[in-house]
Amino acid sequence: MKRQSWVKAGYAIQEAFFEGHEMAKWGTMPSRQGLSRRQILRCAGVAAVASLWGRAGGVTASAGDAGGAQANAPFCVARPRQSEGPYFVDARLERSDLRSDPTDGTRKPGVPVALTFHVSRFDEDTCTPLAGAVVDLWQCDARGVYSGVRDFAGRFDTREQRFLRGYQVTDSRGMARFTTLYPGWYSGRAVHIHFKIRTDPEAERGLEFTSQLYFDDALTDRVHQQPPYAERGPRNVRNDGDGIYRRSGGDELVLDLTESGEGYTGDFHLALAMN
Repeated sequence: MKRQSWVKAGYAIQEAFFEGHEMAKWGTMPSRQGLSRRQILRCAGVAAVASLWGRAGGVTASAGDAGGAQANAPFCVARPRQSEGPYFVDARLERSDLRSDPTDGTRKPGVPVALTFHVSRFDEDTCTPLAGAVVDLWQCDARGVYSGVRDFAGRFDTREQRFLRGYQVTDSRGMARFTTLYPGWYSGRAVHIHFKIRTDPEAERGLEFTSQLYFDDALTDRVHQQPPYAERGPRNVRNDGDGIYRRSGGDELVLDLTESGEGYTGDFHLALAMN
């Protein structure tokens, strides 16, 4: 993939960090009215951006009316935009299984999660699959460590590693599939995964939507009682104690996971209104 000049939106807000307290690197914008048939779900952090063609336009996470949609239409659902955080690395790793480190082949231990994104575009009251969008995922391991970065607080330096990072391109049905791990925790944040969706990967300019995924606290309690998570001890922040979760619609970003073998599977639906 060639390198693009991505158009980013939002207030550039610097907030303090200490011992893993991650705050907004890209802050929230006031929410924007979507083009729903019936109702608009709360969509904190929706940001207007310039379109690929240079006219005034936007990418928003939009809400559609699933009851009024055609049988074969994708499920349109709103999702709030959230901060990118300090650990994004544009590593350009196209892969579906994120568990290994491509630098040495080692695989991180933990509970596997098979995650499928269903990305749609909402246009003039119609929801259709968004093909060709780049979906990036990045997260910490069971010990709360990210790859590819040096932690500002000195907890780790993994700049030469690339575990639990990668991207997939949505297919004709708007789907992107990943196999990753249930995340661990670090101080100041609830358990989460970061994701970023970028359109038109071969264009000079593209549109970008960034947010985070969260997990049911009761499920995290059960998973984190198992090794290797249990070695780190109980986490110090649950969902409702996380400022980003609480301020920016985190309850709309909780994954609904189903137990499958030794791990879990989940689907995440997201519709982007491009207007």
